[in-house]
Amino acid sequence: MDVQLKRGLLDVCVLAAIKNESSYGYRILKDMKPYVVLSESTLYTILKRLEAGKLLTVHTAEHNGRLRKYYEITPRGRRRIEEFQTDWNEILAVYRFITREEEQHDED
Repeated sequence: MDVQLKRGLLDVCVLAAIKNESSYGYRILKDMKPYVVLSESTLYTILKRLEAGKLLTVHTAEHNGRLRKYYEITPRGRRRIEEFQTDWNEILAVYRFITREEEQHDED
């Protein structure tokens, strides 16, 4: 898979994991696991990139005597998810165009 495409997909997956409520790293990995498996280092690289792009914010809170970073989606992050959904429809249309010849050959 193209690196840029994969990067964009993973960014949106992380945003989707926190779109309903703020979350922390381990829980994000756990929530994504049935769909996408990421290493911790990859996740934290993505989280830093999303924070730098103002697609999420970070705050710390104490949990069991330790500080934990919580990530929350911003309005800009929500717009990115919406843009992805529009883009995905276009990608599906291209995919259907590309595979239509294979489907026609299968019918012959």
